[in-house]
Amino acid sequence: MRIATLHGFGGPEVLILDEAPSPQPGPQDIVIQVAAAGVNRADLLQREGLYPSPPGAPPWPGLEVAGVVAAVGADVTSWQVGDQVCALLPGGGYADQVAVDAGLALPIPAGLTMVEAAGLVEAACTVWSNLQAADARAGERVLVHGGSGGVGHLAIQIAAALGMEVWATAGGPERAARCAALGARAIDYRADDFVSIMTDAGGADVILDVVGGAYLGRNLDALAIGGRLVVIGLQRGARAELDLGRLLMRRARIIGTTLRSRPLEERRAIVAGVREHVWPLVPGQVRPITDTTVPLSRAGDAHRALDGGGVFGKVVLTVAD
Repeated sequence: MRIATLHGFGGPEVLILDEAPSPQPGPQDIVIQVAAAGVNRADLLQREGLYPSPPGAPPWPGLEVAGVVAAVGADVTSWQVGDQVCALLPGGGYADQVAVDAGLALPIPAGLTMVEAAGLVEAACTVWSNLQAADARAGERVLVHGGSGGVGHLAIQIAAALGMEVWATAGGPERAARCAALGARAIDYRADDFVSIMTDAGGADVILDVVGGAYLGRNLDALAIGGRLVVIGLQRGARAELDLGRLLMRRARIIGTTLRSRPLEERRAIVAGVREHVWPLVPGQVRPITDTTVPLSRAGDAHRALDGGGVFGKVVLTVAD
């Protein structure tokens, strides 16, 4: 089968088309004939040598795919050959086929294309698991940083559909307007100070942050009393100083999470939660936005698009018709 793999670490040019043996299902696995694969910022970090695949996962990138079940393991009863599915992966999605634990697959929601589904599952699992980690509830005020991103644009929709008051930051008036159209009270961080705006609004009960160290102190200032900051990305640094006095005065919590490295049972539980609570909202209240599609053979161009910073929503690799 074809794979888009890494020829060393570095820029998008290290992604090359190669071949690897087709996967065989373990007893609890399914094999998916991949139609499309989502591209995520974690893939960019892996390409740079900063986020290797966990033990047992293929060494090439790809955390989510959509396609058709091509084979099932001996113990699998939940899926059959021919089922249309999308799946959360620990790696290896940039390929014609993937083998994945059957508990990490979801049916493709009616009304979604393979391309849309391929850009939905990882972000939906990320958003759901982090809202759960923050104990976010209907009626609470949630601030989403990076509202125009692959995770952010779905976080806006999911949190709003679950009854939360959603605010979001985005760079520039056009991107802020698109976030507003998704259901957020949008803040153009290039023109306005999100801390003062959130403070005037009463503070954020929950902040979902993809920025990292550069925003730590400002995020703490933007929290309401009893607020929860969930750090889900480190786009602008992994280190920062923390004023513990402000943390204590706000009775705040700072939560750090990952998805890929969790034990299998935890990932299965997250996928099950998404199927129960998020999938009924798709596509009526929640729908992924695909900004760009790129063939598997040009995976480096997909990384260039995401690296460029102009994407709204998801970049998706098209693998097969």
